[in-house]
Amino acid sequence: MLEGHQLLGFGFFVIGVWHLFNHTKVHALGSNSKSHTSTLWFPTTISRYMELHFIMASCTIFIAMELFIAPIHHQPFDPDGTIPTTHLHNFEHSSMAMTFLLYAIFAIVLDAKRATAQHELTHLLAAVAFTQQFLLIHLHSRDHVGPEGQYHLLLQLLITVSLATTLMGIVMPKSFLVCFVRSVSIVFQGVWLMIMGFLLWTPGFQPKGCFMHLEESEEYVVRCSDDEALHRAVSLVNILFSFLVIAVTVFAMSFYLVMVWRYGGKVEYVSLVKEDHYREEDAFVKPKAPTVDVESNMDHVESQNKLTMQDQI
Repeated sequence: MLEGHQLLGFGFFVIGVWHLFNHTKVHALGSNSKSHTSTLWFPTTISRYMELHFIMASCTIFIAMELFIAPIHHQPFDPDGTIPTTHLHNFEHSSMAMTFLLYAIFAIVLDAKRATAQHELTHLLAAVAFTQQFLLIHLHSRDHVGPEGQYHLLLQLLITVSLATTLMGIVMPKSFLVCFVRSVSIVFQGVWLMIMGFLLWTPGFQPKGCFMHLEESEEYVVRCSDDEALHRAVSLVNILFSFLVIAVTVFAMSFYLVMVWRYGGKVEYVSLVKEDHYREEDAFVKPKAPTVDVESNMDHVESQNKLTMQDQI
């Protein structure tokens, strides 16, 4: 059964790969590194705002799942209109999606109105969304302990990278590396969220000695039988993250090389010896010193001396 983390992760993965493809393609097609400009969404031939519409649709579906589909009574409130403890995390997850939904909506409005500060404000909106995501995961109402806590701790690291590179895109709009790292971090977020959903809340995928336990709050939490099993589970999460760092790095570098090979122009190489030869001929050859006629100079001096003697007489 699909879980919210898996659906959210799939959305991040699709957007991350889409950004990675477009940023690398623009970089490869550009004549120089300064031709690249940081952007957070890309138009398509089908629809200019297809990417932003995808974000809006994904966020809307996620919010509906958290607030109306997942709850037993298909609404997140108690009979007296208050928010029950069991649904606090649903509102937290929905708040994250709402922020990304607002980002997509205002990105369309800013582009349609051709706002002067469109670039800066769009990046700021995305930074607000990543900040909201980080804070709500860091200050989550659920007691993130054990393997679940380790998954979320490492997720915060990925969100921090996405947030930092988004803010850097405001002051460094021509940096391809900033866009590249941001795209890879979004891909990594998607992969990590999908893996988290499968390995934590899919029965039978928990580490040995750990299990899904239904708490008094009617929430399923991953618990471990003893400290040894807990330590092993946390260590496995760290090892998994380390392997994924290697895998994502290999994927990103391979993706870049393939894109540059596919879209990059040919580079002409010039022999260094030949180049030095041309430089010496064109710019570094010293001009010849003017020649001096010694005999004419001596005759000129003698004539000057004779004139001086005549004047004295």
